[in-house]
Amino acid sequence: MIRNPHDDAELLALVRRYVTPERRYLKLGGGLLRMQSPECDRFMQDLLEDARLITADEIAKLLEGGWRERRTAAWLIAVSRRTEFRERLGKLLLASEVCCAGLAYSVALASFGTARDADLLAAYLDRYLRRPDLGYDQTVVMGALQFIDLNLGGGQADRFRQPGGLWQQWLQDAPHMQDHSDPAPYFLSLIRRLCAFIDECAEAL
Repeated sequence: MIRNPHDDAELLALVRRYVTPERRYLKLGGGLLRMQSPECDRFMQDLLEDARLITADEIAKLLEGGWRERRTAAWLIAVSRRTEFRERLGKLLLASEVCCAGLAYSVALASFGTARDADLLAAYLDRYLRRPDLGYDQTVVMGALQFIDLNLGGGQADRFRQPGGLWQQWLQDAPHMQDHSDPAPYFLSLIRRLCAFIDECAEAL
């Protein structure tokens, strides 16, 4: 069940503290790559400070909210390397209850970068590449899985991307992907750059 902050005073307080200041939730993603100093430096410092301060219980509460709360929580998880939330992120990704949060889940799992994270990403692709009418995040999940594969050498993405495989079939069948070139290289690059930002934050933390 997705909680509405306006019906939950505790969640609303967390949203006002961590999610909405300076519209943070909108900047967590590709937008932060377009920031220049000093805006980027200030944004990173504020994110680091909140990653230090937020408690596990507060993160769990944010993950009960909508896409803004979940996106912000996933980034705070990634920056603070709270791998204890790995399975929760995997479940939220697979459930695909809200739009606009899948990139954050994928980046967090990619930044953890273990074989288990690859398994969670692959589980999403196993389900949603078979359903071109469902799912929001096939492209970003593929980018995250490829990123982990490059670091671990696991090759999980290869079984989806083989000729005639699920990835190629999804590209042909998903209405919004028809007549487009394979987006996987772009999203691999995006995940790589976002993970580099997270690594920089984590080192400073």
